[in-house]
Amino acid sequence: MRISRVMMVAAVLSATLAQAQSGQLRGVEVADINRAADACSDFYDYANGKWRAENPIPAAMPRWSRRWAAGEAAKDRLHEILDQVSALRDQSKGSVEQLIGDFYGACTDEGTINSLGAKPVMMLIGEVDQIRDVAAVQRMIGRFHAIGIRVPFQLVGGSDNHKPADVIAQVYAGGLGMPDRDYYVKSDARFKDAREKYVAHVASMFRLAGVSEATAAADAAFVVRMETRLAEASLDNVALRDPVATDHKMSFGELQRLAPSFNWAAYYKATGLTAAPLNVAEPRFLQAFSRDLTAEPVAQWKAYLKWHLLNSAAPSLSDDFVREDFAFNGAYLNGATEMKPRWKRCVELTDSLLGEALGKKYVDKYFPPEAKARMQELVKNLLAAMGETIQGLDWMSADTKRRAAEKLATFNPKIGYPDRWKDYSEVPISRTSFWQDVLAGRTFNVRDDLSTIGKPVDRGRWGMTPPTSDAYYNPLLNEIVFPAGILQPPAFSMEANDAVNYGAIGVVIGHEISHGFDDQGAQYDAQGRLSDWWTPEDLKKFQSRTECVVRQFDNYFVEPGIHHNGKLVLGESIGDLAGAKIAYRAFQIAQRGKEPIPTIDGFTPEQQFFIAWGQFRGDAVRPEFARTMVQGDPHPIGKFRVIGPLSNLPEFAQAFGCKPDAPMVRPPADKCEVW
Repeated sequence: MRISRVMMVAAVLSATLAQAQSGQLRGVEVADINRAADACSDFYDYANGKWRAENPIPAAMPRWSRRWAAGEAAKDRLHEILDQVSALRDQSKGSVEQLIGDFYGACTDEGTINSLGAKPVMMLIGEVDQIRDVAAVQRMIGRFHAIGIRVPFQLVGGSDNHKPADVIAQVYAGGLGMPDRDYYVKSDARFKDAREKYVAHVASMFRLAGVSEATAAADAAFVVRMETRLAEASLDNVALRDPVATDHKMSFGELQRLAPSFNWAAYYKATGLTAAPLNVAEPRFLQAFSRDLTAEPVAQWKAYLKWHLLNSAAPSLSDDFVREDFAFNGAYLNGATEMKPRWKRCVELTDSLLGEALGKKYVDKYFPPEAKARMQELVKNLLAAMGETIQGLDWMSADTKRRAAEKLATFNPKIGYPDRWKDYSEVPISRTSFWQDVLAGRTFNVRDDLSTIGKPVDRGRWGMTPPTSDAYYNPLLNEIVFPAGILQPPAFSMEANDAVNYGAIGVVIGHEISHGFDDQGAQYDAQGRLSDWWTPEDLKKFQSRTECVVRQFDNYFVEPGIHHNGKLVLGESIGDLAGAKIAYRAFQIAQRGKEPIPTIDGFTPEQQFFIAWGQFRGDAVRPEFARTMVQGDPHPIGKFRVIGPLSNLPEFAQAFGCKPDAPMVRPPADKCEVW
């Protein structure tokens, strides 16, 4: 393995060096551009409309672009790794190869899984059937939490909003089978239809588990009734974006008084936790849960718990359960017309439960140190660009600029993979029982999370696995994280010129940096504390600028009558707007003292920068998935992530020679600029 990696790195470096010497580092994908479109009218169509026309959304996917195709290609690489290690049967117990190989081997043993039907979960269902009183309901809730079925509430570890160096218990609302509360409480026709489909789906799952048709229908009605009551006590998606709205630190005694029907002392003892201060995100929800715990009949709680067991286990059971789960979640909610093949679902599950074990193999093979070094340079220039931007703001006072600069100086970038890998060696994985492997993986991850509570924060931990094609910002640790999985074309390439890399991954880096200063991140200071570090006047100016973004995205419709909620997507939209602006500035910083990037295929470096963003972010989205996203996803759909930020940037209009009245140029009175 060491020799093959060295050879691969040498090949990459040789190719990159040769191209650099000849001035032929790769530009944008010109074959993807829709030459019939006008860049100044609809840049989403222009940048890669031809690619979308020639590459329709695959039947198993809810959206598609080169970015999503790259994410699926990464799973092909993981597939190759897992096929190789699962073919070996003599690996030492507890080794990375044994764990991921046996887990994947058991998962892909379709014949055995189908022959068992619902048998893997019948023991747990039997335990639910034995429940006779509220105390037994409570014990089963704790039992479910231990295996990752976190209903009707969730308790996990997380940094204290006021002392972010300390990890405390965080209690969140949960327990819903549909995407969010609005599916239960809103009267729009689409939500009514979803409720009808959901009741039928729950009943079908019960029947597959051997419940009679009449009992299945009655139990499904119980489930939806109970979930509706929980939904009514839950915050909506916009309210959940406000850190202050979910900041309710309290003592253990206050927790018991808030939800007195639940025996928290017994739950803590069974969970292995020590009574200590904690945070309750939604006190009203916990009060409703406590009330319903004794107000609702035990029989209904049993139906509720059985449902969530089946709902959680369905993707790991026989094909009839998998198909029913897909029919509602994959097809109805997201518009996919066929399931992903079993091997790919098994790759995804291995990554989900044993992610750093599989991730280590991925990084060893596909992420050379030189790629990490190139990314570190991009991050350095993006941070410098954000610093210059802050200092150049004419609306922010010197005092607030100083505090913003202090926060920027404490940013911690993480690139590629953790410095210290998780140890899975004691996880009991074998090829004999796939469901037991799933339980083992879930149990490990729950215990791993709970083990952080009551301790100083471990800044080396990651919230994503290395093969993940995504990135994130954590305001409490003030860190930006870029897993190896996203550091591939079209986001990033060692063979791409700076215009392309800064236009794609550069905007992503800028986006994540900007999250430290969006409507949520701006409420956390340089130490990660939920703290007001703004002057009152500057805060008002900042909020006025964010309102412009809200209005812009409120007017983006995915279909007649259904549009984005500007407040829901505000943070991500600020991130895209600021990300594009500071990435462009960072691109200019990177070019200082260098030979100018040449025009390639008729496109100037500036045009390549913006086209790279359009090609990275320009997803085609199924109508069903667009509706689901608009309802609950804080990210806008791809089209508006392309045209939204760029239509505010004079640099874009200048690069393509757009006239002031062009559709891709917002009028001065409507132009948004936050950072």
